[in-house]
Formats: sequence, structure tokens, C-alpha cells
Amino acid sequence: MEQATHPGLLCEVRRQLPCAVISVVHVSEIKVCFWLLVCGAWVWILVAATSVSFPLLQGWVMYVSLTSCLISLLLLISYLFGFHKNSNNWKVLDSLYHGATAILYMSAAVLQANATINSEFSFSSPLYYQLNCAASFFAFITTFLYILHAFSNYYQ
Repeated sequence: MEQATHPGLLCEVRRQLPCAVISVVHVSEIKVCFWLLVCGAWVWILVAATSVSFPLLQGWVMYVSLTSCLISLLLLISYLFGFHKNSNNWKVLDSLYHGATAILYMSAAVLQANATINSEFSFSSPLYYQLNCAASFFAFITTFLYILHAFSNYYQ
């Protein structure tokens, strides 16, 4: 079936949306920031739910995930309110932030994987090992998302 488009309806919807929402050029930016928030929050929650047997390793993981989560939340809010105004400087800042955070998250993911390996043979509950495994998984997924977003911003 062919779907009919109604240009009048689209114009009416655009008039009803706030200017801040219309100024967002790429909805994909909002989606990526949202998924970075979700995956980063999962890393932080899962590490916090364990007994934190290795405070130096997992402390860095929690620091990186929480700081990145908060800064990504600020970026998401700035995208929603249209503070970027399609500036080229904004694209460079966004790419540099996500590139630097990808490096930090890679170090955190490796340290979390090390903590997971160490917790496998400890005498703590198997639940902590499973939580550490899930935190390692989400840390690497989040790292991949940061790398992907940094390169996609750079090559746009």
C-alpha cells in the first residue's frame, strides 16, 4: 500500500514543536547519547552492586563510568535544547570528548575484565562474579559506542 504524505500536517506538527526540538539536526545524536547513558549507567550500577573486592581497579571503573554518564547527560540536554546551533566547533568538541572518553573507557573496561578474572577464583559469592561479568560486557559495549560515535562525528 502506498502511504500518502500530507505536507500540511507536517507543517502543523512543526509549528507545535518547541524551537529547541526542531533545532536538533540529527536525531541519531540524541539516540547515541541516550544509549551511552544507559550502558554507562549499567556499568556503574553493576560495579556498585558487587562487593568491590578490588577498590583500586573498580574505583577507576566507577569514576570513569559515573563521570562519563554525567557529561553525556549534559551533552544530551544541550542537544535537546539546541545549544550547539549546528556549529563546526561543536562537532570538533563532541568528537574530541567522545574520543578521549573512549580511551578512558577502554582502560576501565580492561581493568573491570581483570577484576572479573580475579573474582572468578575468590571465595565470594558467585553472584559477584556474574555481576562483574555483566559489568565487563557493558563496559566494552560502551567503549565501542564511544569509539563509534567519535569516528562518526569526525567523518561527518
